[in-house]
This record gives sequence, structure tokens and C-alpha cells, in this order.
Amino acid sequence: MRKNFICGERVKLIWSPIKGGTIKSLCLEHYIGIDPRTGYAIRRREKLNIYLYAVPKNAEQRQHNKEQLAMAKKVQQLRETELVAHQLGAPLPRHNVNYWDWMDGYYNAYTKKDKRMIEAAIRRFRGFIGEAYPQYMSHLPAQAITKAMVAAFVDFLNAHGRRTDPKSVYARWKKMLRAAIDEKIIREDPTKGVRMVVDEEALLKDILSEEEIEKLLATKVIGQNPEVRRAFTFCLFTGIRWCDVKELTYKNIDYSNKLLRFEQRKTTGHSSSSWVNIPLNDELLEFIGLPPANHFELHIFSLPSYEMADKSLKRWVNHAGINKRISWHCARHSFAVNLLNNGANIKTVASLLGHASLQHTEKYTRAVDSLKKNAIDSLPTGLLNKKIWFIRQMHS
Repeated sequence: MRKNFICGERVKLIWSPIKGGTIKSLCLEHYIGIDPRTGYAIRRREKLNIYLYAVPKNAEQRQHNKEQLAMAKKVQQLRETELVAHQLGAPLPRHNVNYWDWMDGYYNAYTKKDKRMIEAAIRRFRGFIGEAYPQYMSHLPAQAITKAMVAAFVDFLNAHGRRTDPKSVYARWKKMLRAAIDEKIIREDPTKGVRMVVDEEALLKDILSEEEIEKLLATKVIGQNPEVRRAFTFCLFTGIRWCDVKELTYKNIDYSNKLLRFEQRKTTGHSSSSWVNIPLNDELLEFIGLPPANHFELHIFSLPSYEMADKSLKRWVNHAGINKRISWHCARHSFAVNLLNNGANIKTVASLLGHASLQHTEKYTRAVDSLKKNAIDSLPTGLLNKKIWFIRQMHS
């Protein structure tokens, strides 16, 4: 059974239940016209890949439903405008489409694993337009995206990118742009001749020191999702990514040999090092625990969406009084840097992180060198001068 949320005159937003009725899948039903042969209405379905909780149980699920439904309504309005223009015999010029609406539609239809990065690229682009071209915040004609705008966007990403993501964000944004060009939304490629140059070897993400990790774990937050807390703590001591920790099951734990064994989702089918073996001490094994009723196929951590988990993490870090921009991936970087700081071999760290070569791991050694330099620079000048004077006296 399907139910209409909102009925446009020609495009209806409808849903159908999936997963036993606990989740609703949204799609659009387009009214094309009447079949002259049968007299029946001609309709076409468009899957949106947008899902809602049928009965939201908490504030996070209600917020999820609100945001996703708003996205679906934007796509519905766009499709309604396009269909009206088509039926009136004056097709909407594709290059005059509001690029915001087009990007929302692209995001909603996107099904690949890097969808979160696509969303990040859209968010960064909105931030850039709001700062540099505020007149385009509500309506951005596709033809307004020029080479000069792209060059300014690249500068914006580099200036505001405190992480290693500016190049990744730009790559996803260009991916959308190429799709728009293929659909004749944009006539010419405005990225030609515009290059993004970043230091790929530098580690720009914030790192939690051992002292900050202790401070974080000692901080309790009222109403905090306990599964988010458990999963992030586990990542701090194993270095695994968000996409892997949310899929971990008890089958991945070898209790006899005290090992965590899993295949990295990011490198599956692309690397000989996609399988990772991480030793687990008794404390980590106790932290994981045994599966309820020996159901080893169950997930170890019952986690919400990445967006909800990230919000919970940032609230936790803020309550701990840690003045750093900590994302989920920072757990992986902190794990590597803290291992190297404590004398671990770079090959060992590369193996634990599942890196195919040491090239990816070397950026962490540079981060360690930077931390050591910062420690020296933080010494009081007077104390340092006394040490230098003492050393000179010893050699005079």
C-alpha cells in the first residue's frame, strides 16, 4: 500500500514500506498525460533513494525524517516545473536550471559509497557562494558558473581546508559538474585550466594526544548515544575507519587468537592489503564482549547515520573542553601518530592501518616530527636560554 505525502498537480511524492514496514522509501510519480488508445493516465515512477523512519522513536530520527523529506520536496518542485514547461510546449532551457535544485537531485539519486563526500562538496560550495556570490544563494543559474568562479572556489577550499579533504571535495564537485555538462545543464567545462595544488603528504587533520584521549574518555555527556561513544573509543585504539566499524560483526573477532580481522570497504577489490589483522589485548576483548546468545552475525556497534554520529562526537569533544575540530577519521590519525610517538615501527603501523605501501604512512611521521618541534617551541625562552648557556659552559 502506498500513501501520498504531498500531491503536486502533475508530480506526486509517494512512499512504499520496506524492511518489514519500519522504513519508508520515497519516490516520485509523474503524470505524463492520457493514453489516447486506452483512456488511462500515463504515469512514470522516479526512485529518489530517500528513506524515512516509519515511526521515528527519538529526536535524531525525527530530525532525519525532517531533513530527508525537505530534500524530496525540493526534487518534486523541480520535476513539477520541468513537466509544466514541457507540457506547455516551451521546454525549460537546461542551462537556465537552478543549479542548487539540480545538485540536490543529483545527490538524491546518487548511490555510490562516497555519497557523504558528495554531500560535503555541495555544502562547501554553498558556503563559498554565500561568502563570494551572495546574490546566487537562492537561485544559481548554471551559466553563472564560470572559470573565474571555479578558480575562486579552489582558493576558498585551500584557505578553509584544515584537513586533507580540499582535493577530495574538489574532485567530487568536478564529478557533479561533468554530469551537468553531460546533461547539457552547462555548455562548456569551466574547470579547464584550473588546478588545485595541495600538499598531499601533510597531515592537516587535528589529532588527539594520549592526554586528550584520557580527558575525552573521562567526560560524560547527558543523553549521549552510548554506541557512538563505544565505537569511537574502539577506533581510537584500533585505527579503523567509520565505514568499517559500523559494519563490524562478532564474526570479525577471533577470540582464540585475540585478533580483529576484516576487509576494508575502501580498498575492497583494489588492493592486496584490503584484509587487515589487528591484535586485541584483553581490555579490548572485554570492551567488545561476547555476542548475545552466540549470534555472531550481529553488529558489534548499533550506530545511527554518519551525520548523527558526527554531531554526537562533536558535542562530546566540546563537553570535554578540547578545542579541536575532531571528526570520526581523526581517530585513525590519532591512533597512527600515538603509535609512532611511542616508538612503533613505521612498517608495523602501515600493516595495522592496512596501507599497501609506506608512502601513505609517511605523512604520520611528518606529523610526529611537527609535534616534537611544537614541544620544543613551547619551552619558556628563559629556560631554554639557561640550557644553552649550561651546555656552552660544559664545552668551554
